Amino acid sequence: MTSTYVKDPAPAPPRPPETGTSRPLPRRAADWLTAFCFTLPALLLFGALVLAPILYAVYVSLFNWGGFGAPSDYAGLDNYTRLVHDPVFLGDLWRGLLLVLFSVCVQLPFALGMAVLLNRKLRGRALYRMLFFAPYVLSEVITGVLFSMIFAPDDGLADKVLGSVGLDGLGGLWFADQDHVLPTLFLVMTWKYFGFHMMLYLAGLQGIPAELHEAARIDGAGRWQRFRHITLPLLGPTVRISVFLSVIGAIQLFDLVWVVTQGGPDHHSETMAVTMFQFGFKRYQIGYASAISIAMFLISLVFALIYQRSVLRRDTRGALTAMRASR
Repeated sequence: MTSTYVKDPAPAPPRPPETGTSRPLPRRAADWLTAFCFTLPALLLFGALVLAPILYAVYVSLFNWGGFGAPSDYAGLDNYTRLVHDPVFLGDLWRGLLLVLFSVCVQLPFALGMAVLLNRKLRGRALYRMLFFAPYVLSEVITGVLFSMIFAPDDGLADKVLGSVGLDGLGGLWFADQDHVLPTLFLVMTWKYFGFHMMLYLAGLQGIPAELHEAARIDGAGRWQRFRHITLPLLGPTVRISVFLSVIGAIQLFDLVWVVTQGGPDHHSETMAVTMFQFGFKRYQIGYASAISIAMFLISLVFALIYQRSVLRRDTRGALTAMRASR
């Protein structure tokens, strides 16, 4: 009897891991071509609807143009020089800064407090959520007309309510008074927009595990300690997005102001967007109005870049890390 010895085959050498740089050149070119074909429609729409109007506004801002015929009176940077010396535009910047501060320091904490309150088990909390969110559904035009009647001098609802409880001295001209118009306008803004931010915070609160609060409660943490050390840190990404949207909205505020005051009295409620509309469509100074629009665009762009770079950086980094891990 004979036996046959069969030698085991030698193990194959390990293959190097595939990386993006180790792919053959034709394959990488095909990947880039595929990605370009998929993004081309979006790039065309972005160029036609975003880039082209911006570039045309920059072009028009270099002319003294009334909007009729083709721009021909080249003015160079005169419109921008006029802009930085215009007391109305400088006042717009100051009022915009005040509205941003009011929104971040008053409106958003109020919305956060209401969200925390309505996140608890309350009787009829769904009804309260709907009622507080309802003003955001209304258009700015309807809101403006409504509050123009409420704060109408002498016979407005606000004066009648204050008079019925013996507080006649608190009534006044409201939107017609230079000292009261901005606080009154901010009151209307808070009524209109705080429900939107409240819903953002409610969505963020729903994502916080209840076990964390329960464990902290067992360890003896009070309500304020749980809010400070659990709720607020975990709600950080939502708060940062809410602040970003609030600041951008305050910079671009137009329709509500236009319906209620049209920037008056004597420019004391005017915003950059209202000033742009005044010069562009009432005084027919399209070149100067385009310069204002470019200034608004640059202010918003610089703020957005700085904010995303400094404040939203870790949120964006977390999202990118999650995307890479899911691949």
